[in-house]
Amino acid sequence: MKVLGIDTIRIEEFPNLLLVEIKTNEGLIGLGETFYGPMSAEAHIHEIIAPYLVGKNPLDIEKHQKKIIGYTGFVGSSAERRGSSAVDIALWDLWGKATSQPIYNLLGGKVRDNIRVYNTCAGSHYIRKLPIQGTRNFGLEKKGKYEDLDAFLNSPVELANSLLEMDINAMKIWPFDFAAEKSQGQYISSLDMKKSLEPFEKIRDSLGNKIDIMAELHSLWNKPQAIKICKELEKFDLMWIEDPVFMDHLSTLGEVCKATSAPISVGETRGGRADYRSLLELNGLSQVIMDISWGGGISEARKVSSMTEVWHLPIAFHDCTGPVTLTASTHLALSNANCHIQEIVRAFYYGWYSDLVTDLPPINKGYIDVPNGSGLGLSLQNDVYKRSDVHIKSST
Repeated sequence: MKVLGIDTIRIEEFPNLLLVEIKTNEGLIGLGETFYGPMSAEAHIHEIIAPYLVGKNPLDIEKHQKKIIGYTGFVGSSAERRGSSAVDIALWDLWGKATSQPIYNLLGGKVRDNIRVYNTCAGSHYIRKLPIQGTRNFGLEKKGKYEDLDAFLNSPVELANSLLEMDINAMKIWPFDFAAEKSQGQYISSLDMKKSLEPFEKIRDSLGNKIDIMAELHSLWNKPQAIKICKELEKFDLMWIEDPVFMDHLSTLGEVCKATSAPISVGETRGGRADYRSLLELNGLSQVIMDISWGGGISEARKVSSMTEVWHLPIAFHDCTGPVTLTASTHLALSNANCHIQEIVRAFYYGWYSDLVTDLPPINKGYIDVPNGSGLGLSLQNDVYKRSDVHIKSST
């Protein structure tokens, strides 16, 4: 089998998303995906990866690893790393299709039949704009079936009950972002602290511990304020507090971990094994998170997962991105003993995800499995190629 060409697919409606298809001389197509800064990742794919990979056997996945990253950009979730992640996922999809096996079998088989999910409480148009981050990209002005971001700000108990009715008993919220933007993360007032804590208080007062809660801080705070917030959150018995400080000075993160009894979780913006080794050596984290579409694809994620197991830490795979990443992550989660929960965004899953792909990982009573079929178990909808806002670039 040989690679005939690589296509990158961008859709104006979803300007942060980049889809990748690897085509072979046997008619098989592997599908991959990455998110954020899609044109920079696209450039790496066509300038660096395609000239190397076209004409080669796509099943030699490990052999291709260093070549598809390139000489620079291999640290962190760089454009190079994001582009190579999408290609790696597509290569695994191809390997599964070539052998008529689901990806989880290629990873050693399932250690569980399905895995618990938690809902990241975004809305239908969350982070839809490019490249804006922060509250201006909350998408609160749009209305879809599940506007969970608006709900955790204004009706958190109703939101929690809605999730429990679907048997989803874990949720992640980020009510501190408004306060962070007021001071660029340098100070949180007593009034803003009180307002930000209200969703946690209301859910716990009404439902007790019927639902697990995670707090997302989006790396927006300096160390003193991050510690202050984490200590205030200790009383709510959270599953974890995520990304309390910016991930550029890891000793600061270690100090935050030591200063609070709350469980701290980080990792989704990191790159490969070297980045995660630095996190693990802090010996203060309670949970590691990885986005496989940013950190090197399935190949690197399975190695990072093995490292976290040695440190006796659980790993969870990030999905606030797209349907391919969710599906690939679920394959990996089902084949990893130290993964206990998988992130979903129900506003995306029950919204636009099905507009792009033929099948989604089935969710039943708060647990997720993978689609039937070989490889990922899904492909792009035919209508994607016919869209008036689609941009396809090919390298052969």
